[in-house]
Amino acid sequence: MLKLTEITTPENSTDDVLTLPFEQRQKSRLSAITDNGKQVGLFLPRGSYLRSGTVLTNTQAFRVLINAAPESLSVVRTDDALLFARACYHLGNRHISLQILPNELRYLHDHVLDHMIEGLGLSVSVENLPFEPEAGAYHSHD
Repeated sequence: MLKLTEITTPENSTDDVLTLPFEQRQKSRLSAITDNGKQVGLFLPRGSYLRSGTVLTNTQAFRVLINAAPESLSVVRTDDALLFARACYHLGNRHISLQILPNELRYLHDHVLDHMIEGLGLSVSVENLPFEPEAGAYHSHD
């Protein structure tokens, strides 16, 4: 197993790609298989969060690019700023990991939350997309 122990800056080339869903990109210890079939182990500082585009390396300078895997997401789109803000408020009040884009919200698919959002007057679609939620107020923002 190849051990990946450091987060480094993205450069022009990498040796492999590791595609992971959101849940696994939050782990500092993880055994996984790269897109090219190489067994790797992540041994990162506690609290590390891997965003798509992050590069991991080791003492042998083997470089692995992190890619966000497509997941089943609930997607809400609206041009109504007040409805958008209300949806953000109610989802945030439930401590839901939320990706906020211009006129679009994404969260891991949950039919109960979908029903709540529809009750606010918004439409929800279920789509298979990469998920990159907000890091939170006390984490760095990319």
